[in-house]
Amino acid sequence: MTDYDVIVVGGGTAGVVAAIQSGRAGAKTLVVEKSGMPGGTMTSGGIACPGLFFAWRKQVIAGIGWELVTAAAWECGMTLPDFASQEGMKNHPAYQVKINPVIYAALCDARLLEAGVDILYHSMAAAVDGNTVTLCTKEGLKQVQGKVIVDCTGDANVVSLAGYQVFESGDCQPGTYSVRISGYDPKSLDYETIAANARQAVVDGRLRFTDLSWNVKDFSPQLLFGFGNNGNHLWGDKAHTSKGRSVMEIEGRQAVLRAYRFLRTQPGLEDLKLELAASECGIRETVRIQGEKVITAEDYQSGRLWSDSICYAFYPIDLHNKKHGVKPVSLPEGVVPTVPLDALIPQGAGNILAAGRCISSDRLANSALRVQATCMATGQAAGAAAALAAAGNYRVSEVPLGRLKELLKQHRAIIPGADIPDNS
Repeated sequence: MTDYDVIVVGGGTAGVVAAIQSGRAGAKTLVVEKSGMPGGTMTSGGIACPGLFFAWRKQVIAGIGWELVTAAAWECGMTLPDFASQEGMKNHPAYQVKINPVIYAALCDARLLEAGVDILYHSMAAAVDGNTVTLCTKEGLKQVQGKVIVDCTGDANVVSLAGYQVFESGDCQPGTYSVRISGYDPKSLDYETIAANARQAVVDGRLRFTDLSWNVKDFSPQLLFGFGNNGNHLWGDKAHTSKGRSVMEIEGRQAVLRAYRFLRTQPGLEDLKLELAASECGIRETVRIQGEKVITAEDYQSGRLWSDSICYAFYPIDLHNKKHGVKPVSLPEGVVPTVPLDALIPQGAGNILAAGRCISSDRLANSALRVQATCMATGQAAGAAAALAAAGNYRVSEVPLGRLKELLKQHRAIIPGADIPDNS
C-alpha cells in the first residue's frame, strides 16, 4: 500500500488546483482522475471559458487557478477581457476567459508534475475506509492511504463512500453536451424560418426543443449560433451515479445527432460541420455535502463575511429550469460573496474535505457557487488546508485559520477580510 499525505480524488476544475497547492505546500500528494485528461468541465466538458475572477472592476479570485488560466491564454496569444470595463454582472459571459482545452490540460499536467504530485488517470474511488482509499484501476483494485482526502469529484463520491451525508436536489439542473459548429455565415441565416421549421420538426418527432434551446416549450436558434457550444439542455436524473451519467451521455449524443440532421436541411446550413468540443456532458448539479456550515442564498446575496471565510465568489444566481431556461439574478452593487472553510468540511469529518460544485450550500447559492473560478478558489483552499492538516496531524476542522490564510496568500490567493475589494 502506498502512503500519501494528501489524496485528491477528481482532477477537474477544483482538483487540479487542490493537488498543485498541496504539492507546493510540501505534502506528498496523489491526484486521481476518472478520465485521461485534467481540467474537468474546461476540458472534457467543453466549457473552456472560466470565470468570474473579477468583481466590480477588481480582482477577487487569483492564486493557482488564475495562474493556470492566464498561462493558457498567453500560450495561445489570446487577449484577456477588459476587466476595467466590467459593470458588475452585466453581460457577465464577456468577462470569462477563453482558453484552449488541450493547452490548458497540458499546462495542468506540467504544473502538477512540477509540484511533485503523483498523477493517476483512468481511476476512480471504489471505497473509503478511514485513511484508506480503494481505487478501481485498469489493473484491478488498488489501495492507497492518505492522512487527508480531498473530494473534488463534483458529485461528493468520496464523501458518500465515507458515510457522510449529502443532499440531492431532486429535479437537478440540466446538463449540456457541448459541441462547436462551423461551415456557415451567421449573418446570412433566416432565424425566423429556422425557428418555424424547428417547431414543425418537434411536432413531427424529429427534434426536441431542448436540442437547440434551454426551454422545453419553445426555443430560439440564436442561442446555439450566438452563444456557441453551450446551447442545449439535457434533463436527466442522478448524474452522480454511473447509470444516471450513462443515460445522460447517450441522450446528449442523440440530441446532437437530431440537431445536426435538422440543421443541415435548413437554408444556409447545407455545409454545416460538427466539431465535437467535449468528450462528456457538462454537469451543473448533482449533490451537495452537508457541511459544518451551509451557505444560503441569503448569505450569498448579502456578501456575508464569515469568521472562517477563505475565498470570494462572484456570479449571478444562475438556476437553469425547464420553464424559463435560465434567468440570472444579479448581486446587488458592490456585493462580493465569500465561502467559509466549514462549507468544505463534511459534518463530523476528521480527514476529508470537499471542493468544487458540491460544497455545502442551498440550491440557489449552489447555482452561483458551482462556476469554474469559484471551484478553483475552493480547490486551492482545500489543498492548503489538507496539506496543513497532514503536516500537523490536525483534524481538518482544527487547522489553524491564520496559518491557512498565510499559506494561501503565499500562493497568491485573495483572502476575504484581509483583501476585501474597495467598492467605493
